[in-house]
Amino acid sequence: MEKVLVAEIGSTTTLVNAFIGLDTENPEFLAQGFASTTAADGDVGLGLRRAVQDLEDKIGPVGELESVPFYATSSAAGGLKMTVHGLVPEMTARAAREAALGAGAVVRFQTAGEMTGEDWEEIERIRPNIMLLAGGVEHGDRRVVTENAGRLAEWFREVEWRVPVIYAGNSSAAKSVSSTLGAAGLNVRVVPNVYPDIDRLHIEPTRKAIQEVFEAHITEAPGMQGIRQIINKQLRPTPGAVMEAAQLVYEEVGDVLVFDVGGATTDVHSVTAGSEENQKLALAPEPLAKRTVEGDLGVYVNARQVAKLIGEEVIIKHHGPDWSKRLKPLPETAEEIALSRELAAFAVRTALLRHCGRWRHYYGSSGRITRVEGRDLTRVRWVIGTGGALTRLPNGLELLSSSLEGPQDYLLPRGNPAFFLDRNYIMASLGALVRDYRAGAWKLLQESIGIEN
Repeated sequence: MEKVLVAEIGSTTTLVNAFIGLDTENPEFLAQGFASTTAADGDVGLGLRRAVQDLEDKIGPVGELESVPFYATSSAAGGLKMTVHGLVPEMTARAAREAALGAGAVVRFQTAGEMTGEDWEEIERIRPNIMLLAGGVEHGDRRVVTENAGRLAEWFREVEWRVPVIYAGNSSAAKSVSSTLGAAGLNVRVVPNVYPDIDRLHIEPTRKAIQEVFEAHITEAPGMQGIRQIINKQLRPTPGAVMEAAQLVYEEVGDVLVFDVGGATTDVHSVTAGSEENQKLALAPEPLAKRTVEGDLGVYVNARQVAKLIGEEVIIKHHGPDWSKRLKPLPETAEEIALSRELAAFAVRTALLRHCGRWRHYYGSSGRITRVEGRDLTRVRWVIGTGGALTRLPNGLELLSSSLEGPQDYLLPRGNPAFFLDRNYIMASLGALVRDYRAGAWKLLQESIGIEN
């Protein structure tokens, strides 16, 4: 049977997973190879080939890489850096941001309304991989978005670099926006409006377009140029692949919440519509699939920031004044593990509360009015942990389950949700395989998180 490889290229580590029999009733996860990521050395392919070699040391030759199906997910080279630009902060701008995050992007800058020279200075500093431009409900305002397109065209004519633009705004302005930006040498892709009507999101087409544009253009990022000499199948942002896996769980068994705790960030993915009762009380619409990323909640690169949030005096009390010496990407000693567990538990709990919605009470002439603000997680029945911190620390399942607590006014999972760990650390890789090997990916995900068929 043919082997299938999936690389997960992170900011510091590259791993390659090998699978076999994905199109049969008995798919198998063979092994995982590791190496340091070499994007900073100018060629991510070096680390990728080393990870393949480590894999072959475990399972033997995998075949000629040019002919073996080879997929990849990546968060290296800064991940998928995007800027998003809408009309109203809580409407089109928010919808555009939800679409970008759900596709696996790192949203580095967001604007609402008319763009300014200061906005352009920030865009130039960031040099995003993709820009997302939105504005106006269908057949509503078109002035602001067309004027923003005109400003962007003028600014880009003054510089040599270019960036792909996805337009997801009022369709009546699409032709004008596309021609204006195209005349300035920008590649523009038009997709359906992310916010077609008041209180209605339509973000899936935009998410899909973002991932496709990412795949086409990520090889232009520093250090990523050599990747297409090895990868011959789809290349997706790693968070976007995790979301694909989360959506697979939702479609198979129901509402799900996924925590991906890493060295630099903690991502939270949820796929749920919430309760029908709470939907009627919502202040604003929420997407079915939602991702939030907390850039200050990493357990290694950003561990000191987490320690500040906990209170450094608490960390010193628990782990001593030289606690930072126990920070390791792969903790081994009891002291290193204890520190990483405390940081990871705090990261999960804090990221959950930032992701979760809550009840809001307002008082008017008719008395108290209760509304739902943000994400309703009350119907979630599956909670899954992935990422190095949760899957490699001892008793990660206990850490995950004990961290899902919060104040009563938060819309947290009710009852007794089931908790699982992605023990083989393959959730992102399986998300990359869902479109081509759905049945095989689902069976292997069930095995990795430890549930019965």
